[in-house]
Amino acid sequence: MRQWRQRRRISQLDLAIEAEVSARHLSFIETGRSAPSRTMVLKLADALNVPAREQNQMLLAAGHAPVYAERSLSDPEMSAVRAGIDRVLAAYEPFPCLVVDHGWNIVATNAGVALLLQGVAPELLKPPNALRISLHPNGLAPRIRNLAQWRHHVIGRLRREVAMSASDELQALLTEIEAFPGGDTDASDLGRVAVPLEIDGPDGQVLTFLSTVTTFGTALDLTAAELSIEAFLPADDATAQTLRGIR
Repeated sequence: MRQWRQRRRISQLDLAIEAEVSARHLSFIETGRSAPSRTMVLKLADALNVPAREQNQMLLAAGHAPVYAERSLSDPEMSAVRAGIDRVLAAYEPFPCLVVDHGWNIVATNAGVALLLQGVAPELLKPPNALRISLHPNGLAPRIRNLAQWRHHVIGRLRREVAMSASDELQALLTEIEAFPGGDTDASDLGRVAVPLEIDGPDGQVLTFLSTVTTFGTALDLTAAELSIEAFLPADDATAQTLRGIR
């Protein structure tokens, strides 16, 4: 509990106020003088915005059973999740859309993603990791026109996820992709709505995308809770027409 409070840079008093508990009781919990109830652990975890996977670890440390199950996506009980994913992927056709897990490993795609994977080295597809493919010099990077801007955006996003989750897996991925070439810049056009992805498409034309992310907001299973569906939507009419023509 103390580690997460310090990671969030919040004092005991501020956490106690946020969670509506006494500062004395919170101090006893942190020092081990008081054993928190299951409800109290979840209340404090919510106040600290602790990710679901780490909430399970907090519960186990306090002597309670985890609240979130973890099933394989192929589990029969996950059929509704799989069906929902399939519908979203199909709905975005012909625009690229992919599903990633908590480590940015690609678990499903629609046919539109094939356009993004053109020219990617086969070894990067076994297993495929979206961020590694995006920034690796043998991946999508050579085709990205605004590589420095896109790289800055992707690495910044991953840094925030590492800070939020304290995940060793994400930290290792961050260390790896930070070493890839491609430049970096903190310059940004504040007039933009979002950071675009500009890549070389078929016949040399530039394709411009904006990405959107969908998650399962009410998931009570770790696998479902940690899935993200990322779609790349055309940012201009020319890109949309090109993709519809490829279909």
